[in-house]
Amino acid sequence: MSGYCDAAPGHPLHGPYHDEEYGFPLTDESALFERLSLEIFQAGLSWLLVLRKRDGMRAAFDGFDVDTVAAYGEDGVARLLADPGIVRNRLKVAAIIENARRIQALRDSDGGFAAWFAAHHPLTLPEWVRLFRKTFKFTGGEVVNEFLMSIGYLPGAHREDCPAFMRIAALDPPWRKSRNGDR
Repeated sequence: MSGYCDAAPGHPLHGPYHDEEYGFPLTDESALFERLSLEIFQAGLSWLLVLRKRDGMRAAFDGFDVDTVAAYGEDGVARLLADPGIVRNRLKVAAIIENARRIQALRDSDGGFAAWFAAHHPLTLPEWVRLFRKTFKFTGGEVVNEFLMSIGYLPGAHREDCPAFMRIAALDPPWRKSRNGDR
């Protein structure tokens, strides 16, 4: 991601995401769900497009409130697919809704989404990919890798000389406790 550390600072959308979000540890359920959803929406598209549509997606998906999204039915799907403010892909929209339902189920089985991560950490990237594919929809290797880097579970979001890396390291992200930061 060293290229991102060079290109993002100063950019109106990439800059704030790089400096304040990417790689920083997350535990809030809605924030985790949003980040997973954004990575799913990004598959096959540019991250800039996703950042441009982020506010529209937050509005369309009710702030990525898990319970609200999990309750969407066919009317909700139709509303979303008609909304030009989001990435309108039927498979991705269906995956987001189904993933909300699966996150609800994690509350009972693991104590919640953040607790699910903690219960399985540390894993290598291939182990995480297998677990995600078993647990969630539309979570291939690149989606899982980027998602886990973006929430501090895998290293590599920033170069070690990047100021964001220094701030993240001070927060003792989960990847620092993994198998020597190996992916």
